[in-house]
Amino acid sequence: MTPAPPETATARPRGAVVALVAVALLAAALRSWRAGTYLEVYYAAAVRSMSMSWHDFFFAAFDPAGTVSIDKLPGALWLQALCVRLLGYHTWVMVLPQVIEGVLSVLVLYRIVNRVCGSVAGLVAATVLALNPAAVALDRGNISDSLMILLLLLAADAAVAGLGRWRWRSVLLTGLWVGLAFQAKMVEAWLVLLALGLIWVMAATATWWWRLLHVGALAVVTAVVSLGWMTVVSLTPASGRPYVDGSADNSLFRQVFVYDGFGRLDQASPNQLLTRSIGLKIPPPPPAGWDRLLTGSFGRDIGWLLPAAVIAAVAGLIHTRRRARDDRSRVSLVLWSAWLVTFGVTFSISTSINTYYTAALAPPIAGLTATGLVLAWRSRRSTATRLVVAATVLMTAGYAAWLLPSTGTGLPPWLAPLVTALGLVGALSVLVSTSNRVPLRLLPAGFVASVVAVVLTPTVASATIASDRLGPFDTPFQPVAVTQGVRAFFDVSATTARLLPNLERVRRGAPDLMATQTSALAAPFIAVSGQEVLPIGGFTGTIPEPTLAMLTSMIHAGRFHLVLQSPSTTDARLVWIAHHCISVPQPTGVRSPTRFAIYYCLTGS
Repeated sequence: MTPAPPETATARPRGAVVALVAVALLAAALRSWRAGTYLEVYYAAAVRSMSMSWHDFFFAAFDPAGTVSIDKLPGALWLQALCVRLLGYHTWVMVLPQVIEGVLSVLVLYRIVNRVCGSVAGLVAATVLALNPAAVALDRGNISDSLMILLLLLAADAAVAGLGRWRWRSVLLTGLWVGLAFQAKMVEAWLVLLALGLIWVMAATATWWWRLLHVGALAVVTAVVSLGWMTVVSLTPASGRPYVDGSADNSLFRQVFVYDGFGRLDQASPNQLLTRSIGLKIPPPPPAGWDRLLTGSFGRDIGWLLPAAVIAAVAGLIHTRRRARDDRSRVSLVLWSAWLVTFGVTFSISTSINTYYTAALAPPIAGLTATGLVLAWRSRRSTATRLVVAATVLMTAGYAAWLLPSTGTGLPPWLAPLVTALGLVGALSVLVSTSNRVPLRLLPAGFVASVVAVVLTPTVASATIASDRLGPFDTPFQPVAVTQGVRAFFDVSATTARLLPNLERVRRGAPDLMATQTSALAAPFIAVSGQEVLPIGGFTGTIPEPTLAMLTSMIHAGRFHLVLQSPSTTDARLVWIAHHCISVPQPTGVRSPTRFAIYYCLTGS
């Protein structure tokens, strides 16, 4: 490969290390300050169970008795379970891995962009990622996506590092990182392979056959690492492991590739199935569509710099179209553009996604923004460049002002008028500089005003996420009622703790605390007590575990007495319980988003 020019080499100018440390500290502060307001209780329960037994740890058991697994691969939960095993069960212990992963993602992104566009671009990219609201909110909880993003960035770093050296080590390391990312978020992690394959085919210093061979090796290593644990578990006799949740036939491959994979494109989501089972009202996400990521809650999470990133990608690729195929700036644009398009299209057409999924778009947005800014500065004497910059600033500021609601959690009233004014000032400053009558030395002031106008809104959004104690299921400036509703939905530990003494009194020596329809109902009790709560039907309540024969056998043997289930169900197992067990009134003073039937089963019922 042709050596990179001095301005794109990886040498750091004086002060770059200090600046990078400052950015990392900023990222850590936003992700840790007042974090842990609530946990995703389903994952928290699984982590507590996995921390109690190495058998449950390896097989990703949801409940302490290991009757059923979690409905996803356990890569990120393994790290949380190890922390809990070492430090004890606490909210902060489970949040800490994600905070660290978020900060490391910022540092790895700097390294990638520094390799291809220099340290200034690397610092810009790292800063944009550190301030991205979707990434900040994600890393403040116990969600698996934080680890996936870090591992995919490590894969991109390995791929970029190997472009000019023609080493098998880089190919194999890239495949390893993607395979490990698969353990955290399954098929979603594979979406990055298109971007990595493109830059390898485009820019690697080898013949076409060798480049294709490298891409093939990348795919093989990725598949082996991705499917290795699944294969081991699948070969384990069913009697020696938990039943695989998310599948009707105890198949881990069906769980990963249908229930958590391609089924998300055209089938009911797990949350929708859960709603049908127990009537739990989970607000549906915005419908699929080309503008899903640009409006509403998704727009407030990730949309602020999305138009600027798209413009940077298009303008940058046009600007570098005549350069050599291994030009580092062009490699950067192709890498981040392919990543952005692949994930963006997938999120736009999926039947159901959570807002925190959009954090996977934060690295390519940051990479494109930084690459575009550096290319614009290098060609700042071009009138066409300044016109594009002015249009980008005006569009980004105007879009941000439009996207801001009239009121919302943490929304300062001055933000919309200020970002509009700064956008106009920045765009006009750049436009005026195109005149021959204006000294070119005033151009930096216009660029500074433009940068402030572009990053102001996401910066304030991230600051309010931290100050208002928001988490992965929140979005910046959301209605106050939504903020209260999210906290009430997830922060159930206090209510559950108040119920435990009564549950213990009626337990009467039974080995299990109780049984519930769905793992979702069992989760808060397992998370708070660490005791076995039998989940009937897995997360959605639809899997055939336990069978009716197994369930009646447990009741006859006195494994548990209390059962919590939907008052209206057609599930044969729960109908049997309703007919053979004693109905118990709901306890007074307990608030719940839906009503449940409570049954007390006597030994020999």
